[in-house]
Amino acid sequence: MPRTPLYLDDLSPGQIFRGEVEFTVDEPGIKAFARQFDPQPFHLDDESAKATLFGGLAASGWHTAAITMHLLVTGGPPLAGGIIGAGMDELRWPKPVRPGDRLRIQSEVVEVRPSKSRPSQGLVKMRTTTLNQNGEPVQILLANLLVPSRQA
Repeated sequence: MPRTPLYLDDLSPGQIFRGEVEFTVDEPGIKAFARQFDPQPFHLDDESAKATLFGGLAASGWHTAAITMHLLVTGGPPLAGGIIGAGMDELRWPKPVRPGDRLRIQSEVVEVRPSKSRPSQGLVKMRTTTLNQNGEPVQILLANLLVPSRQA
């Protein structure tokens, strides 16, 4: 079912959007991502990972970030024009992601700022927290997003 796009004019600080979809992380996915993008032993090998500070296989933080992007696009706030990033102020991984974790997102509008030079758009600062099945944050992202104005 198509979702109604949200424009800059529809957003205000304090708004909360709970993700509509969930993503289950699996061991083959963790290892495949790691082989291509972050080939460290704690992302690739169960036995080697046991001897690290993770104490077992853990997904790369960058894998978690990619999953978060997937969750934003498929079930996050339906921003008009798509999720267009203009940078990040914060990116943290407070807890590792493990095989079997079920991830979901929650996004909060922190700031809405219309552009003075481009009235057709503005900047939205949004904090997206990726949560596991226990409601524990595994990633916190404070992003600056370009969002079109309804008057565009």
